[in-house]
Amino acid sequence: MTSLLNLDLLWVTGKGGVGKTSTAAAIAEVAARSGRSTLVCEMDAKGALALALGVDELDFTPVEVAPNLHAMSMSTEDALREYLRLFVRIPFIGRIGPLAKTFDFVADAAPGVKEILSVGKLCFEVREKNYDLIVVDAESTGHIVSQIGAPKVIADLVQVGLVREQTQWMLDILNDADRTGVAVVTTPEEMPVTESSELLRRLTSETGAHPAVVIANRVLPVLFDRREQAVVDQLDAALPVLIEAVGPGAGAVLEAARFTDARRRTGAQHLGRLRSELDAADPPLDIPIITVPELFARNAGRRVVSLIADGLADELDVEIPSDQRANGE
Repeated sequence: MTSLLNLDLLWVTGKGGVGKTSTAAAIAEVAARSGRSTLVCEMDAKGALALALGVDELDFTPVEVAPNLHAMSMSTEDALREYLRLFVRIPFIGRIGPLAKTFDFVADAAPGVKEILSVGKLCFEVREKNYDLIVVDAESTGHIVSQIGAPKVIADLVQVGLVREQTQWMLDILNDADRTGVAVVTTPEEMPVTESSELLRRLTSETGAHPAVVIANRVLPVLFDRREQAVVDQLDAALPVLIEAVGPGAGAVLEAARFTDARRRTGAQHLGRLRSELDAADPPLDIPIITVPELFARNAGRRVVSLIADGLADELDVEIPSDQRANGE
């Protein structure tokens, strides 16, 4: 699992609400703590990554937010300006104005044009070896295929010429499982698991990218071992005695424990179904499912990201100095 951090480019996606952005930030933090020069990039520019990292608004220019860790937010206009400067050799000062409007008109009519600029920016950073690892807070499961698959779409449409050459080097990076992977974040619930399963079966065939890992977020801990569960099962008969001994709250505590354990069992069944569906895929998807525990945190932010990073470091078997851990262990 340490090899996950040895990739050049890691896309992180997931259904809305599963903690995709916090997980992407946490992976980047683990990589940075381990000594890797890391860039984490938010693709939809909604500001969630800045909130997760506890910094002010991010923009197209990467900024260092922690040792070895840089962050940025994607901008199609800035990506177009950089592309024209680097590859077409057209210098631009300020906004690109009318050209941007023309580009928007063309991009709305041609699939993949806007996406390929954003993807191209990330692939360019990989090609130039500016960072050891680039973590992408990508679009959600409903949109990631069109985003990461943009170079393939353009390459299929244009068979020769400059455009073909520009997309081919991107595909060489994106389709190399040793360099690029996709992490799918889910929670142990029916809809997130179903969407994750469908996405994982589509990724390679429709984009050429390779799924690297499933990260199950907010997994409840096992409350009782088998012996303790037998005791819990007998508590109903003893409930009147418990109430008399400790008060009416005893019943509520017992019910809360039962409810939490029932949720955990249901979640485990959903994750078991996901494992079965990946094994039954053609060809089988032999990718790991790693878990991040439920943190019972009220708000997102840097503290939550650091706690997730602690859990991921343990799952990935990455040595992190104790003074860099959020929990101080």
